[in-house]
Amino acid sequence: MIDGSSFATPRPLPLDVVSVQSQVVYGRVGNNVAVPTLEALGLSVAAVPTVVLSNTPHYPTMHGGALPIEWFEGYLQDLSARGALHALRAILVGYLGNPRQADALARWARARREERAALRIVIDPVIGDHDHGIYVDPGLVDAYRRDLLPLADGLTPNGFELAHLTGRAVNDVESVVAAARSLLTGRTQWVAVTSAAPDTWARDEMQVVLVTRTQAEVIVHPRVAATPKGTGDLFCATLTGRWLGGEGLAEATAQACRQVVQALRHTEQAQCAELLLPMADSHNDRRATARECVSQFTYRIFPCKQPFPT
Repeated sequence: MIDGSSFATPRPLPLDVVSVQSQVVYGRVGNNVAVPTLEALGLSVAAVPTVVLSNTPHYPTMHGGALPIEWFEGYLQDLSARGALHALRAILVGYLGNPRQADALARWARARREERAALRIVIDPVIGDHDHGIYVDPGLVDAYRRDLLPLADGLTPNGFELAHLTGRAVNDVESVVAAARSLLTGRTQWVAVTSAAPDTWARDEMQVVLVTRTQAEVIVHPRVAATPKGTGDLFCATLTGRWLGGEGLAEATAQACRQVVQALRHTEQAQCAELLLPMADSHNDRRATARECVSQFTYRIFPCKQPFPT
């Protein structure tokens, strides 16, 4: 005799995070980094691609491009139609293909927040960097300002992107804090600025500046010679996952720095052209790499002295 309960309607796959960013066939950037990172932290993830490329553009050949807007909008709409978002906790936004995607994503995200007021939105406003300049559609700078930044709980720009989003000089920690503070409007609670104020770095060190409404902290971490793509994606995904897991922002940010340094060390040792994620190692390699990271490096977190307005 068959139990009647076996004929019950199957439940949708519950999702914790929808990650909207690039996807490559070969390489470790965008969702190729974010999804395994978030899943390693115990989160269920849906990956929505904005562009699908054979590899990143720095290789001699590349094929692919931005998803047609009809497909992109359809991916988002069908996630809602499948009933998979009833427990959604966060939307993570990375590389976008064009301003039309920013507009469509903003409309969809606003609707999701109306359904779930506690939904967290973390945006890595990918625009470019000091080494390469702007490497996205230039119209995305205004699209981020207009459509997406007002929705964000947290932002993870690098120093170059912070300057372009705010129109301010960010040459030292104090100016980074002032620029980041200008983005703390509406719902936005925090800004974590990576590669912040490079002219102020000590030898073999880099820094992240974390700015909230009440304080600013500088997190100093080792600088590794390896320069694969995808470290910003790894940082943002790790920070988001640990924040969702209940860690405070400063600790989540420091853990994200540790994760990036650990990945870079392993990539450097393996002489690999692409970023090697710590969770992709064998069990013994993971333990050895973690011991090395802990024994060799101290992550210093100290408050910034710049006063905040009362």
